[in-house]
Amino acid sequence: MSRIVAGTLGGRRIRTPAGTTTRPTSDRVREALFARAESLLGGPGGLDGLAVLDLYAGSGAVGLEALSRGAASAVLVESDRQAVAVLHANIALLGVGSRARVLPRRVERVLADTAPAPADLVFADPPYETGATALRHALATGERAGWLAAGAVVVVERSCRDDWEFPAGIALDGERRYGDTSLWYGHVDPSMT
Repeated sequence: MSRIVAGTLGGRRIRTPAGTTTRPTSDRVREALFARAESLLGGPGGLDGLAVLDLYAGSGAVGLEALSRGAASAVLVESDRQAVAVLHANIALLGVGSRARVLPRRVERVLADTAPAPADLVFADPPYETGATALRHALATGERAGWLAAGAVVVVERSCRDDWEFPAGIALDGERRYGDTSLWYGHVDPSMT
């Protein structure tokens, strides 16, 4: 079990998928992630009314936390069947069904399709076996397909042992380490492409 850290749903528990195919982002890392993301998006209340894209969503903890903190909508992309079932259960448990949309497909395939609407905050926490090159390609493809709004904040979670560089078009805003986890923050800068 995990919990929503803050916002209107703060303290509510959510389920996590069993096994090792997904790794839930810890409460501590999520708290730090949102503090920094809100700062990059304009300060307290920085998520109010924004669209969020949670790639490799797992339990949906990040996208659901964003909704709790004021985001208008969250698209949760996850291909693991067990995780998708948990995502649907968590959405029902929290009562955010009209604001959360689950896309039960591989991230690379979703981002290759034209986006229904661009996201203002994008979070990607791929499985460890997903290489940096594949993730960079997926993010670049998603930007071209309209999934990332101009100026969108992009956060990538990886092992602190991994190196990371954003693809062209996403400027680095910094890296923060939390134990074995690193978060890289960037923003979409169309002038870089």
